[in-house]
Amino acid sequence: MKAEEIISSGILETYVLGLATPQQMAEVEAWAQEYPQVKAELNAIEESMQQYAFEHAIAPSTSVKEKLLQQVNQQKEKEPVPVKPVYSIWKYIAAASVVLLLGSIYFNWTYYNQLKKSENELTQSKEALAKANNKLNSMNDDMAVVKNKYSRTVSLDGLEASPDAAAKVFWMKNSGEVFVDASNLPAAPQGMQYQFWGIVDGKPVDGGMLVTSKTGSEYRIQKMKSFGKAEAFAITLEKEGGNPTPQGKMYVMGKL
Repeated sequence: MKAEEIISSGILETYVLGLATPQQMAEVEAWAQEYPQVKAELNAIEESMQQYAFEHAIAPSTSVKEKLLQQVNQQKEKEPVPVKPVYSIWKYIAAASVVLLLGSIYFNWTYYNQLKKSENELTQSKEALAKANNKLNSMNDDMAVVKNKYSRTVSLDGLEASPDAAAKVFWMKNSGEVFVDASNLPAAPQGMQYQFWGIVDGKPVDGGMLVTSKTGSEYRIQKMKSFGKAEAFAITLEKEGGNPTPQGKMYVMGKL
């Protein structure tokens, strides 16, 4: 392994905390001899943990300190034995604290990512459900028009401008409302738009603009302007926004 890989692997921290296996300890010690960068990083980690221990150490009370010194003196009188400095105890306490802190950070980060992932999935599911509901509502609205007992269907057939074009008009005999299914018209060129007309007393009357461009949703049966009476219906291709009278080519037409 390269020095950079060893430093970034986390094994040096494990070694300093005393959690490394005998094999890992031997590897770290060998790397420290081989790579000056690894040895320097190892020393820096040890110093950081010792500094952490001193900064977060809690001084024992006077009574505890006196009892501890008394026990040490009694032990020395019986048989001299090596005694670890008090600070070394805090070193191990600090090491354990660091392990707990690192573990807490890891688990908090893991659960945070899982929570964000679940929130994103929930948001996507809500959006998909909303789209499905909108589509279902649109289909229900369309079916209500088609199945209305007062609905009279008029087929508009393609003319010379587009023989394969077609459209359907649903005229409500009781209310005079007009609905158009323009899903079988060719896509309108940029800057152009289809305009619906009612032929009343032999003259075209504006019935409104049709939306035929796909924007991620299916074509819908569109409600147009109502006519008191009409002899026929037609659709022409006009400039975007329409004209007061037909200016463009007529694509479909049908008599009532």
